[in-house]
Amino acid sequence: MTIQFWEKSRKINAALTNLLFKPVHIQVLLGLSKLHVASQETSPWLLKKRLLPLLCLISFFLVLLLNSFAPAVAQLPPQPRQEIRGVWLSGNDFSVFRNRSQVLAAMSQLRQLNFNTVYPIVWNDGYTQYPSAIMQKMGIPFFFKGIDGQDVIADIITQAHRQGLLAIPWFEFGFMVPLTSELASQHPDWLTQKGDGTQTSISAAGEVAWLNPFHPEVQNFIRELVMEVMTQYDADGVQFDDHTSLPGDFGYDKYTISLYTQETGNPPPPNPLAQAWIKWRADKITAFMVDLYQTVKARKPNAIFSVAPNYYNFAYKMQLQDWLNWVRLGIVDELVMQVYRNDVESFIAQITRPEILETQQIIPTGIGIMAGLRNRPVAISQIQSQVEAVQQRGLGIGFFYYESLWDIAPEPAAQRQSAFAALFPNSALRDISQNTPRQPTFNTISLPLYPKPSLGQRVRGYFLEVAIANGQPKRILLDTGSAGLRVPKEFLGNSQIRRTGQNIKEVLSDGTILEGELVYANVQFSLIPTAEPVPVQVVTSRQCTAQKPKCSANSGVPFSGIIGVNYFEKSLPYNPLRKLAGNLSNGFIVMGNGGSNNGSLILGLTAENQAGFKMASWSQQPEINGVPGKRWDSRLSKVCLTLAGSSAKNSCNSRAIADTGTINGLTEFKSASTAGKLKPGVLGSANAVKVGINGIFDYSLTPGTRDGFNRWNLSISPQAELPIFVNPGIALFDKYDVLFDQVNGKQGFRSRR
Repeated sequence: MTIQFWEKSRKINAALTNLLFKPVHIQVLLGLSKLHVASQETSPWLLKKRLLPLLCLISFFLVLLLNSFAPAVAQLPPQPRQEIRGVWLSGNDFSVFRNRSQVLAAMSQLRQLNFNTVYPIVWNDGYTQYPSAIMQKMGIPFFFKGIDGQDVIADIITQAHRQGLLAIPWFEFGFMVPLTSELASQHPDWLTQKGDGTQTSISAAGEVAWLNPFHPEVQNFIRELVMEVMTQYDADGVQFDDHTSLPGDFGYDKYTISLYTQETGNPPPPNPLAQAWIKWRADKITAFMVDLYQTVKARKPNAIFSVAPNYYNFAYKMQLQDWLNWVRLGIVDELVMQVYRNDVESFIAQITRPEILETQQIIPTGIGIMAGLRNRPVAISQIQSQVEAVQQRGLGIGFFYYESLWDIAPEPAAQRQSAFAALFPNSALRDISQNTPRQPTFNTISLPLYPKPSLGQRVRGYFLEVAIANGQPKRILLDTGSAGLRVPKEFLGNSQIRRTGQNIKEVLSDGTILEGELVYANVQFSLIPTAEPVPVQVVTSRQCTAQKPKCSANSGVPFSGIIGVNYFEKSLPYNPLRKLAGNLSNGFIVMGNGGSNNGSLILGLTAENQAGFKMASWSQQPEINGVPGKRWDSRLSKVCLTLAGSSAKNSCNSRAIADTGTINGLTEFKSASTAGKLKPGVLGSANAVKVGINGIFDYSLTPGTRDGFNRWNLSISPQAELPIFVNPGIALFDKYDVLFDQVNGKQGFRSRR
């Protein structure tokens, strides 16, 4: 738990304009607390209830413009949310709670004063505060038995429940661990470091090291501890605070450098505040939190997944903790933001930040208030004024920490207890049965499309980062010309999948036959999970058709996976984007990259992001059992084609498709007479191509020899379904942003000029 004091203002760091605000921070040690000296806006504002809708709207536009994921936040109707009245039971309180009678008295007193939640510490200083089989197996001792040898955490949870209080175990240390601990000594490869090789930073616990949050073994260790708590106890949830993070100047260990280099093609920048470097690390932590949330919910669906971070500007920039996106992703059930300071105006400025206004419209939201420290007691008058400010704004409260409520305080215990009774005159019990999974709270989001896959090689393509069955994210080919997710077996993680036993085949346009079992698995696109498991073909065999013996299966290049996002499914698997939550499933936009830089996949169509597109219609197709939503023949009609050297002279009876999965352009004639004197094969520069739909798009190209840019093929196939079919290939997306609307059956084109 972090204690913050705010002393002076500094200018916003203009180099990080993708953040909401950019203050500079300094950390110093003070007793048992961690002091963050940071910038503070010099003109705090007071909000009246009638201004809340306006400020929420302002917050929406600020985040849309500046947030690294650029989501548009859905405007949700206000919902009744349970008020948080909590207190952290810290390591400082252990001398109290190791005594059964004192646990009983404490829970009874908290209930009488109308508190409703306790957060007992379970992970601190490299040790668990409960008897852990995981730690025992590692040979790490356990020191925290009660005076009668009892399990203190079990006792707290039991007594809390008897009083009607929620008990949410608190993993205080997160990725933080003392360098001299048994855990750090046993696993030096789990530690990360700064650019100069330093492995420690100064914290409330003194000099500490940091477990590498990007290392799969570290992630598995934390995950196992969390699941051990959720399995071993009747906990109402689990909480992570500002230490489930990483100081911004860490991440220069060998493992992370290698991973970043592998994924980006470049080593990490020496400047730890470089925008892309911050975002990459923050996104990795977010991906882990998504996985952790899903793991907890699989065990106990109504469990409260709670976070207690610092204010967002500091959390993101200095701790790589992108908690606002966690809230928007729907993986946070309650938030208690730490605001530990003495000045009332500074305090109010923090609790009225746009991110708090947004969050409290979605989930129970509280403010962490400092009740006092052993060497720095806090007067009850300060606590009263801060609680009143919080309550006036419809926020809940978490006090740090239990003993400082009234046992370690400048006033007598009876006086303090009387004051708390006045602050909470009425009962406000909580019920986790009402805590149901949420959908993401944004209507649209932009995800990066990378120019290279995770496996194998390809001349050109757009590759989307996808994680299947909680596996490691892999960059998979985005194919707008086919439907269904098809991946090699090694791309699957270790979470449960539903096997069908059905072996299916898919023939690709180049003649490759993919074979493998159809399974159902949870899928995550970048940080966006599907609302439920989707069908996936697990490819275990590749071969070529007799007609196309030189297909990719015989190229020697490993299969990198395909995510087909076309809405013209002929069978399972279907387009997995159909199973995104809410508005994100209604369609998408592909914005090209010109062959080098990242492109973008915009999920979720809105009036704003459809501006400037000219629309053409698809034809609706009959429903297929097992395929949700409407099916559309995505081959456009009334396409006009002119191909120099052929008889196709502005022939507007052609069909065409916008296809990111095809590298080179293709014209297919059913009749050789249409081709005139042209022969099948690669066209030359004399055979200029012009294809378009009147008033919609107009694409022209002079054929050349550059794959993925200007190479164009001619095919003559008497067996073809259509008289004239045109596939401009991936180069079309260099000139047009292309929209796919699965609700209304439309395709949009917007010139990139």
